[in-house]
Order: sequence, then structure tokens, then C-alpha cells
Amino acid sequence: MKPSEVLAKLDVLFAERGGGEYHGEAVSQLEHALQGAWMAEKDGHPAAVIAAALLHDVGHFLHGHGEDYLDKNINDRHEDLGARFLSRAFGPEVTEPIRLHVPAKRYLATARPGYRELLSPASTKSLELQGGPMTPDELRAFEREPHFASAAAVREYDDRAKVPGLPTPPYAHFRQYLEAVLRAD
Repeated sequence: MKPSEVLAKLDVLFAERGGGEYHGEAVSQLEHALQGAWMAEKDGHPAAVIAAALLHDVGHFLHGHGEDYLDKNINDRHEDLGARFLSRAFGPEVTEPIRLHVPAKRYLATARPGYRELLSPASTKSLELQGGPMTPDELRAFEREPHFASAAAVREYDDRAKVPGLPTPPYAHFRQYLEAVLRAD
């Protein structure tokens, strides 16, 4: 699949599946993605981080576990699935924060006092399925990741992008960032 085909597939996925439930949250998948990207844009991040914030949960569109996977105690590994799919079109400055946004939750649950109490019930449940807080060795290793800071930023937007009715620019607005970091065909 060429990069332009991946971009076209993303357009279809967001159009057809974006209105779906976001795992027990009060926003849809699309609203969650748009809110995360909008927050990254407002904070002045580069196009790659804005794209990662928009696409961080695209793996949920790709797995076959259904929307109730958390109720079935399934760790859907959406971060790996999404990063692999997106690596056909985007470089590591986009795919690594996506791949690492779940470990970033585990990291923050360990490194930041009070972080776990801020998580939604769905994020709390998925944290446990994803391995829970990091060990001290995992924490140090994660801090050495080249895309550590971007992954932590994407994670923060993931946690905050759950506000019902929050107005954001539409998907078409954020597509410019995807195009800016898209690999050549």
C-alpha cells in the first residue's frame, strides 16, 4: 500500500467508523481524535505530533475485537497495530509516539503522583490489561526512548480528549498535517 493509499484509507476509516463509540467514553472515536489533534495544534506542536495525536487510536479501527473488547478483558494492542499500518505512509516521528502512547500511560501512572486517579474508568481498566504501572527498570528504559517526549505529549492529549460537545475544527482541517508528514509515493 502506497502512502497516498494509506491516507485515502484513513479518510474512509474516519468517515465510516469515526462516529463509533469510544470504549465507554462520552465522545466518539472521531471526536476523541479531533480533540487530541486540536490540543496539540493549540500547544504549538509540529505537524508530526499533531498527526500522531489525531491518529494515535487508529488501531481501534483496524482490530477485529469489536467495541466491547474491554468488557471481554482483551488488550487489543491497538498501539502496535496502528503504528505498523501507519508506517507504510509515515516516519517514526509519527508512528513512534503512537506505538509508545500506551507505554506512556504506564509511565505516567508510575512517575506522576495522582495520575491514575485522573484516568477515566475505561483507561483505568485498559491500564491494567496493558501491564499496569511500570517497574523502575521499565521507567528508566522508557525515558531513553528517542520519541519519549512526543509519546508523553500524545498520551496527555489522549487522556484529556474526552470532552462531550467540545467544538474542534473538522477532520479536513487536520488532514493538512497528515499531508505535511506523508512519505512520498
